[in-house]
Amino acid sequence: MTIASPVVAVPGQYWSWRGFKIYYVKAGGRAGESQTSRPALLLVHGFGASTDHWKKNIAGLQQEFEVYAIDLLGFGRSDKAETQYGGDLWADQLYDFIQEVIGKPTVIAGNSIGGYVALATTARFPEVAKGAILLNPAGGFSEDLQNRPQPTPLQKLMGTTFKTLLNQDWFSWFIFKYVQNKAFIRKTLKQVYVNQSEVTDELVEDIYRPSCDRGAAKVFALVFRAPKGESNDSLLQKLTQPLYLLWGEQDPWVGNARQRGAKFSKYYPEARQDFIPAGHCPHDDAPELVNQKIREWLLATF
Repeated sequence: MTIASPVVAVPGQYWSWRGFKIYYVKAGGRAGESQTSRPALLLVHGFGASTDHWKKNIAGLQQEFEVYAIDLLGFGRSDKAETQYGGDLWADQLYDFIQEVIGKPTVIAGNSIGGYVALATTARFPEVAKGAILLNPAGGFSEDLQNRPQPTPLQKLMGTTFKTLLNQDWFSWFIFKYVQNKAFIRKTLKQVYVNQSEVTDELVEDIYRPSCDRGAAKVFALVFRAPKGESNDSLLQKLTQPLYLLWGEQDPWVGNARQRGAKFSKYYPEARQDFIPAGHCPHDDAPELVNQKIREWLLATF
């Protein structure tokens, strides 16, 4: 087991998007490097996380690449807007960010929900997104719904009741306060990390801190009430750019990672896939190995 060593986060700055403040970090990029053919790398966090979750990867990749990390609207240090959230909104955010801030072709790497957003952006906007790296991506497949067993009457009732409750502000606030607790955050992280030493007080604080922002509880409710986005298979059928899937194989949230990876291969057989001994957040669970894998794929592909 390796011992987690402290990494100093790169100071960030704000970008104005649709009247909202969006926080991002930039590192690397030697003078004149933006004129070369090598694309930039944009890192996108998962639910409840932020640019802080990528600090080990920024530190490990900035010597060779121009690296950006961004807080999606509603998360991290970005504004907690009262709006309709979902993959389309965040894909539009990344497209505009690449156009207005990065200003060059970009490979998008995302974890969990960030992986789904990376896929959606790359499929919709190939003119700016030159490829995607998905780390334990979220998002469903059409076949999942088709093959799902018919619920029993009791299951239907319970599902309808829970959805109704989630639409009640008092109930969503109660759930938010429960999961916001630092002890709950630490327990959850320990369940989804293989390298337990990476679950540090700093990591817990990085996730807890944005949840204290004004409007965070409302964002939590709005995200869960958001309509389902386009299925992964639909996005993959639109995709024309290089795709790399990097799986933490011991992720309890995605089920069998190899079976899930096979679904991506079914719709995009050109994709490269690797499986490593990590959990749901492989970039932070096994950062040195993930940095090596990302570096090798980028240099071989572009």
